Amino acid sequence: MLSFNDVALRRGTKVLFESASFVVHAGQHVGLVGANGVGKSSLFALLRGELHADRGEASLPRGWVIAHVAQEMPATDIPAIEYVLDGDRELRAVQQQLAQAEARDDGSAIAALHARLDTIGGYQARSRAARLLNGLGFMPAQETAPVASFSGGWRMRLNLAQALMCRSDLLLLDEPTNHLDLDAVIWLEEWLRAYPGTLLLISHDRDFLDNVIDHIACLEAQRVTLYTGNYTAFERARAEALARQQAAYVKQQREIAHIRGYVDRFRAKATKARQAQSRLKALARMELISAAHVDSPFHFEFRAPHKLPRPLLTLDEVDAGYPNKTILQSVGLSLVPGDRIGLLGPNGAGKSTLMKLLAGELAPQSGKITQAAELRIGYFAQHQLEQLHGHDSALAHVQRLDANATEQQLRDYLGGFGFIGDRVYDEIATFSGGEKARLVLALLVYQRPNLLLMDEPTNHLDLEMRDALALALQGFEGAMVVVSHDRSLLNAAADKFLLVADGQVAEFDGDMQDYAAWLARRREAQAVGDSSEDVGTKDHSAAARKERKRLEAEQRQRLQPLKKELQRAEQQIEQLTAERQAIEQQLADSALYENSAKDRLKTALARQGEIKCLLEALEMKWLDLSEQIEAMEE
Repeated sequence: MLSFNDVALRRGTKVLFESASFVVHAGQHVGLVGANGVGKSSLFALLRGELHADRGEASLPRGWVIAHVAQEMPATDIPAIEYVLDGDRELRAVQQQLAQAEARDDGSAIAALHARLDTIGGYQARSRAARLLNGLGFMPAQETAPVASFSGGWRMRLNLAQALMCRSDLLLLDEPTNHLDLDAVIWLEEWLRAYPGTLLLISHDRDFLDNVIDHIACLEAQRVTLYTGNYTAFERARAEALARQQAAYVKQQREIAHIRGYVDRFRAKATKARQAQSRLKALARMELISAAHVDSPFHFEFRAPHKLPRPLLTLDEVDAGYPNKTILQSVGLSLVPGDRIGLLGPNGAGKSTLMKLLAGELAPQSGKITQAAELRIGYFAQHQLEQLHGHDSALAHVQRLDANATEQQLRDYLGGFGFIGDRVYDEIATFSGGEKARLVLALLVYQRPNLLLMDEPTNHLDLEMRDALALALQGFEGAMVVVSHDRSLLNAAADKFLLVADGQVAEFDGDMQDYAAWLARRREAQAVGDSSEDVGTKDHSAAARKERKRLEAEQRQRLQPLKKELQRAEQQIEQLTAERQAIEQQLADSALYENSAKDRLKTALARQGEIKCLLEALEMKWLDLSEQIEAMEE
């Protein structure tokens, strides 16, 4: 087992945690959670022997093999699959000894080493490495490609595959999903559930934590507390503990106030002096309970767009891709305010291609794209983090968007994204990946887009910021299209899914569990050489596409008058609500109840009653229209 006994750890003058005492038993899967900078990665470094405890002892069984994901980006020319095989250090050692024995022609050593290879699964190692690469999104042809030929994100996947290749007793994973797409996240989740060793996992993906871990170690207030259960169970237990702490704090504050009041009243009286001194000593001995604080540092929302034209953007029979390669064919899509779309699909199927097409960063190869004149796109993509001006501050970036806003207004705005105090003046070059992502989001939100395109927005964001983003997206009034490996965000923000697969974009009738099942069927079919039609994809023949387009056109024609009527009802409700609020303000004026104003009072009360009846009727009409539209769309 892994044991912490009264461990304290500092980085410089900062105490990360102290008096940490807990035990992780062999085979347990533990998630490490806590705000950025509380010491989660430092705890990993302590276990790897890269840091030493300032007090106490962290111990693990002698001979345990520890695996972790290397953070450096290798630029070697060895093939990818060989790089992954290097993760099994014992395999490589036996192979090297075998080569030396063969060079010496040492028959007995050769026989013993072949027996050892068989014992450690050495003859199946290459197929095991190939399965790891496939699960993490690599194509079979990429197995022999040199490591140096892959981009930084794909090299990190290779590092992850190398760590998983190690037959470890303890696996340390620090944000392993950051460089993965949804398909690879689902595969990794399944792999880790079956991992027999002890797992310590740092992650800001609550669904991933829920499905992989059975304990939570929370680093907070310089303490480490171990909870039993997954992340959802931890949140519930922590909320109950905080409620108890807050109740105890309130009770203690009442006791302190009572004692202080007694002391203040009787300190000067000789007959009561002894009792007063006694209570002062009791007050000094009282262990103070800190108030419970669970407020998120992030508070922001999407302001209403200036215009909400319908439709915002339309794609009609669009082909898209790159020179000499078409990725998507005959895409038809119409985006209107209120659309909340999540894109699903295998790695490399074209989700990012579709996002670039919608954002105007990629021209169509054929077909037509129609944009509303008032279209304002807010596009979040990872490459935009690198386009920030490194020598400028966060404040300077926002000031470029609104030269008329005061510095205090912009500082207040940036505070909602976690940029507090003088941090707004610091150069972007000093920012972490999470801070850069938060700044890009802040810039995007400030511009009040009516079409929001988000390609993996949660990379580098911690749990609290992800929750704040999901909450803000729920109030967004425009259209939204999102690609994310964070299923919690997809479930919270999207109410419709499009499947991008086999060159087509089609509606996916199902939820995240259905999509995971679809992926599993697809992998099985590909393993036996079946076609994509056999795993549940839609018929994408030319005739089927033509028929689908005809049915969609008919559906739009039937829906259009209902949606216009719904929009008129919404406008009337908004106007009447504003008028009712004005009348209520008027009725709050005491001058209206004087004898000279009786006629005005009578008129205002009558109009108030009329508006109440009109609003009730309009709200019933709105509900009826909404149900009709929803039924037709289903």
